[in-house]
Amino acid sequence: MVLTEDPNSELMTRLVDSVKEISTLPECRNVSKKMHDNLVRRIKLLSPLFEELKDNNEKLSEEETKGFEVLRTALDSAKELLKLAVEGSKVYQTLHRDDIADKFNRITEKIEATLSEIPYDKLNLSEEVQEQIELVHSQFRRAKGRPELQDHQLEVDLAIAQREKEPDPAVLKRLSEKLHLQTIDDLKKESLAFHELVIASGEDPGEWFEKMSSLFKKFKDYVQMANPEANCSGAEKAMIKHRSPVIPDDFRCPISLELMKDPVIVSTGQTYERYCIQKWLDAGHRTCPKTQQTLMHTALTPNYVLKSLIALWCESNGVEHPKQPGACRSKNGGSCITDCDRSAIATLLDKLANGNLEQQRSAAGELRLLAKRNADNRVCIAGAGAIPLLVELLSSTDPRTQEHAVTALLNLSINDINKGTIVNAGAIPDIVDVLKNGSMEARENAAATLFSLSVIDENKVAIGAAGAIPVLIKLLCDGTPRGKKDAATAIFNLSIYQGNKARAVKAGIVPPLMRLLKDAGGGMVDEALAILAILASHQEGKVAIGQADPVPVLMEVISTGSPRNRENAAAILWSLCTIDSQQLKLARQFGAEEALKELSESGTDRAKRKAGSILELLQRADMTETQSRI
Repeated sequence: MVLTEDPNSELMTRLVDSVKEISTLPECRNVSKKMHDNLVRRIKLLSPLFEELKDNNEKLSEEETKGFEVLRTALDSAKELLKLAVEGSKVYQTLHRDDIADKFNRITEKIEATLSEIPYDKLNLSEEVQEQIELVHSQFRRAKGRPELQDHQLEVDLAIAQREKEPDPAVLKRLSEKLHLQTIDDLKKESLAFHELVIASGEDPGEWFEKMSSLFKKFKDYVQMANPEANCSGAEKAMIKHRSPVIPDDFRCPISLELMKDPVIVSTGQTYERYCIQKWLDAGHRTCPKTQQTLMHTALTPNYVLKSLIALWCESNGVEHPKQPGACRSKNGGSCITDCDRSAIATLLDKLANGNLEQQRSAAGELRLLAKRNADNRVCIAGAGAIPLLVELLSSTDPRTQEHAVTALLNLSINDINKGTIVNAGAIPDIVDVLKNGSMEARENAAATLFSLSVIDENKVAIGAAGAIPVLIKLLCDGTPRGKKDAATAIFNLSIYQGNKARAVKAGIVPPLMRLLKDAGGGMVDEALAILAILASHQEGKVAIGQADPVPVLMEVISTGSPRNRENAAAILWSLCTIDSQQLKLARQFGAEEALKELSESGTDRAKRKAGSILELLQRADMTETQSRI
């Protein structure tokens, strides 16, 4: 992502990114499809406005800036609604169709009202962009209050399926096709999505579960009846033929291959037996065992509907369903904290506050693991007052205690509320000190903690002011591969704030980034280019990059790199060429015209624009040189 010195350009960049994120959302395949597709199509038409203002460095008035800020907020709201439409439960959205339609209409009205306040006809826009924005504005205006056509048959069918004990198969067939619930896997995903939407709505999940478990059972029976061979594993096919109670593969834990007692879902969407996946996580693994994808988080979501389907299968096949003794569930669907758990956490906190060095080390290590385990633990540990005590231990003279403390804070910071508590406890200077003087593991986890905290914009300022950037640069230079990645991620995020760009340049970040960029086998090319692209938007950053002989390696990336790297390399080159004609001459010497022409045809949208802009600079330079000869 390339930002310029001008805050207006940074605003345009955020608007461009918002449209890009909306444009790349998956296809919507449910009752909200028409509303979803119409809103996405109209929002995508706004992109040329933001792109042109960004590339032109258009200076906006205070009123215009305020209007675009409001528009950005509206687009963020639109993105959340569109993600809900794509990822949310199909059944839930059908049952709440009027509410969903009202949300789409409110978003449409908000965007249209904002466009009415922005005097885009007075901005320095090309005629083509001006006409397109007027067109899309009129589309938003006409769309306001326009009711979407209701699918009455769908609503009737869903009501029948809920009400009747044995609904007509034709009804279930229509529902299965319209809601795209045609396989057991579809039903498993729908069960999770339905549960998450009920939780988000604040309604009682237990009450909804009672209502919907019967409906999902009817869907499951229909799906298996309609196409048993396609929807069953080899074991299930054998069961169909011989009527023996072979456990369906979908009911087995992928790790233990046993019938699941307490199925839970990880962030990749895969379901496991709670005990087995928790053991995997406790061993330090951060990937999904089945897909090998990196887990975005380690929270485990109960799969209530699958658990119900397993219970029904056990009942119908005469199999005793294994019970989970002492299982406890909180109202929000997660594993609740028992009085025993709370007592254990309180004991650990007492050791942190009053224990000897060995007790503090042990207690910090246990809290580190507990905070890593699940979301409920993170809330409970923070609520019990652990964060200030862990912050104090960041100054411990015992390296292992210090490692446990900073890593526990890293795990606790996954919770957004905890981020604020950690910062308010005065942790940032101490984390920076760990980053500077701790063991390598402590330094790596301190860098990761700073990245986690910097997700909140105001923390970017505080972390930069605390002197984190020079220390992160040192880790970027001499850390382990993991440490370098952690440092680069933190530097990238911090450099989104304009003031931190200057700090990074003054701290000497450009030379090590150029070394990483030239070391193709070092695995840090992507990160180096991304950070350089941000710094190239700052005047001091441009100068520093220009002094590092960047053109040869940038041209190599533009010619042979990945799509995103070619885009960033072109953006850096464009920034350099706009202030230094010598860089333009060097680019020509390294075959810029041919490479940029190819990029302007095959690159990403942003890469095409940057390539085109550099080609225009080359053409103007040719014209100037020709005129000087005449």
